[in-house]
Amino acid sequence: MIVFPAIDLKSGQVVRLAEGDMARATVYGDDPVAQAMLFAEAGAEHLHVVDLDGSFAGRAENRSAVEAIVEAFPGHVQLGGGIRTAEAVVAWFELGVSRIVMGTAALKDPDFVRDMAAAFPGGIVVAVDARDGMVATEGWSEVSDMPAVDLARRFEDAGVASLLFTDIGRDGMLKGCNIDATVDLARRVDIPVIASGGVKGLDDIRMLALHASEGIEGVITGRALYDGRLDLATAIAIANKA
Repeated sequence: MIVFPAIDLKSGQVVRLAEGDMARATVYGDDPVAQAMLFAEAGAEHLHVVDLDGSFAGRAENRSAVEAIVEAFPGHVQLGGGIRTAEAVVAWFELGVSRIVMGTAALKDPDFVRDMAAAFPGGIVVAVDARDGMVATEGWSEVSDMPAVDLARRFEDAGVASLLFTDIGRDGMLKGCNIDATVDLARRVDIPVIASGGVKGLDDIRMLALHASEGIEGVITGRALYDGRLDLATAIAIANKA
């Protein structure tokens, strides 16, 4: 199982939001590259980077920071946030991004996501962001009338690499990952699932690792790392045994 430390970017700074609310951002640093390298030194081979401003704008707003991270980090960078055109997808892959996460586009333009998944095998991750079980889009500012599992099933035959499932109500809140909902989704689809939202400590990592054989590919963690509640090296060691 993969542990993805998260770097969320807002105005070039490393931040974490509470429940996806841009007005409730905690700033953890102004040097994203230095943060990426700290994660690398702890053993991280994967990063999850989000252009938060881009999620709302529908275009890259923290491009220079992302480019610097990709250039410096020795492992794989998974990037999300407002990537909604073929030109943007191509540009990021050419820059060296390993995977691109699509959320709003997955709901509003599924054919586009399918096309990108076909063009870049193993490179597209579909974000299934849910509030009370329903899909949220536009940087989580809008909630649709589509159940999360229905969105996931749209892409079972599309060749996407993974599903990134986030329980928005827990994101950045240190309430604990929604293990039950995440595992339930993994059992109901044939696509690997990455857990996100609410991770508060090693127990979350241990519980998710127990379900790795059922389709849990990885877990994203942010605030727990920044607040010192989760030791990254230990988390990686636990996940590697799954």
